[in-house]
Amino acid sequence: MEGMELASFQIISSVGAARSCIIEAMRLGRQRNFKEAYDKIDEANEFLSQSHKNHVQLIQKEADGSDVQISILFMHAEDQFMTTYTLRDVAYEMIAIWKEMK
Repeated sequence: MEGMELASFQIISSVGAARSCIIEAMRLGRQRNFKEAYDKIDEANEFLSQSHKNHVQLIQKEADGSDVQISILFMHAEDQFMTTYTLRDVAYEMIAIWKEMK
């Protein structure tokens, strides 16, 4: 496995780990464990950072004139990447609301 396929799986893998951390963060927030919840989001951000690096490398490759073949697998990776960022933003808001309700 190499090229776009490898990059896609790397994005999917790190985004999946981030999504798991975010879901755990929301569970912790709902239980009023706010520090642990924010720690889990910090962990998710590390995984998202890895995904972002892979994403930027592909953009740079195309910007440099390389032929970047788009596949369904890559589209899935991009979809997971963007929805996980959105889920993270929602988690921040939900935890803040639970904290205010305390």
